[in-house]
Amino acid sequence: MNSINRRSLLLAGLGTAGAGALAACSSASPNAPALVSPTGSAVTRAEKRRRGTGTERKVTLTAAPVTLDLGGVKARTWAYDGRAPGKEIRIPAGDTLVAELSNQLPNGTPTSVHWHGLALRDDMDGVPMVTQGDVRAGRTFTYRFVAADPGTYWFHPHSGVQLDRGLYAPLIVEDPREPLSYDDEWVIVLDDWLDGVTGTPDEALSELRQGMGGMDMGGMDMGGMSMSDMRMGASASPSASAPGMSMGRFMLMGATSDLLGGDAGDVRYPFHLINGRVAADPDVYTGKPGRRVRLRFVNAAGDTAYRVALGGHTMTVTHTDGWPVAHRQTDALLIGMGERYDVLVALGDGVFPLVALAEGKNATAMALVRTGTGRTPSTTVRPKELDGPVLTASALKAADGVRLSARTADVVHRVELTGGMDRYDWAINGRRFAMENPDADPFLVETGQRVRLDFVNTTQMWHPMHLHGHTFQLGSGGARKDTTIVLPKKTVSVVFDADNPGQWMLHCHNVYHGEVGMMALVAYRA
Repeated sequence: MNSINRRSLLLAGLGTAGAGALAACSSASPNAPALVSPTGSAVTRAEKRRRGTGTERKVTLTAAPVTLDLGGVKARTWAYDGRAPGKEIRIPAGDTLVAELSNQLPNGTPTSVHWHGLALRDDMDGVPMVTQGDVRAGRTFTYRFVAADPGTYWFHPHSGVQLDRGLYAPLIVEDPREPLSYDDEWVIVLDDWLDGVTGTPDEALSELRQGMGGMDMGGMDMGGMSMSDMRMGASASPSASAPGMSMGRFMLMGATSDLLGGDAGDVRYPFHLINGRVAADPDVYTGKPGRRVRLRFVNAAGDTAYRVALGGHTMTVTHTDGWPVAHRQTDALLIGMGERYDVLVALGDGVFPLVALAEGKNATAMALVRTGTGRTPSTTVRPKELDGPVLTASALKAADGVRLSARTADVVHRVELTGGMDRYDWAINGRRFAMENPDADPFLVETGQRVRLDFVNTTQMWHPMHLHGHTFQLGSGGARKDTTIVLPKKTVSVVFDADNPGQWMLHCHNVYHGEVGMMALVAYRA
């Protein structure tokens, strides 16, 4: 089905709520391949094959302005139902989630909800101009899909840079036959925060779009350095490049990390949060010594990877991005934007800091675990576990029951990550994604194929690459994931089985990189 016919069907299905956005899209070339429609029969058949119980779990989500208390810091922002993170959704695997989104955002702002990490039906994936029309201000839209796979997931808008406000929440799909043994759970959402404090994400994006080449250096003596040299922290003068230096209100310079291969991030954030709280007034988990607790980590940040450790404890990693792995013990984890990790810990006796180090940014977030008496750690505490070996996804192996079978790839796509800070022209294969014509140049796959994606990072910055609607495997036998870190000047190869027909976004989960063009479409041939 060609582009114009696909949009006609979407318009018919969504009515006037989606008409304004989709009608503006241009049609694809007459020679473009026919693609599976997000509302087509192939998508319906795939949904019927999911392990559905027939039970429905109904929720409502209201996206609206709110003033949040982040722990003594007031921030005017947008959030779901007056809180950030939004209220956690829990649902048994196989049940159908029925989520009604009400858009009460100001100034006629459209929105959407993307269900991050879930293999769901394409027309419920929540990407305006691709799988649905915008949910316009004052309107509602109901998402309905089977949540087939247990795991730790989350949801957020796929509209502009709204993710970098307070519009996000965890989604836990529970396994009715849970194989792990533990006494309790704690869901831990990490975030970097600027909205309503130093400005808005849209203002940050506007500044970043100028690129480093367009920034006013205020007469600074560059000492013969390039902007890229300054970006990486080289020094032109004693005051030119202290780590964490900013250009303008939002652009960050000198944030570097060996774990991330160099440049750590683009944006200066005044706060880093755990479960919506600053370190001065932290979220507290209260438990008992000796209890075995499952920690579910979600990195909901816009531009920050976190190195995470629980002081005085060793963590046993059991899952990443919802899927089980061969268990590995570690003192610390690196979690990129969009990634999730589940770990088990046996709680000690006392008060312990859970610290998320903003990698390369000289800042931390903190929460507390309290199982007994003890002094509350300072807000700047740095557990020794953060300075030891740090586990990354590349060291993990898929659990036996979820490892993909050995098979030669039927199709291989080179996904070259391009662009840079000078012009802020992040792209894939040198082409910046155009949402007004999303299926102009897709990566084509066919149902039943084994697909290999080779992420080739030609840039000087790391990128957390996320594929919608599927879970890929890192290499042969590596972890099953939907989001993977690709370091500068490195290549990461992943494989997946094309078993969920539709049209799916593939993009960098740095929200600013994705918004300016580091996105592409993975589309099934009809």
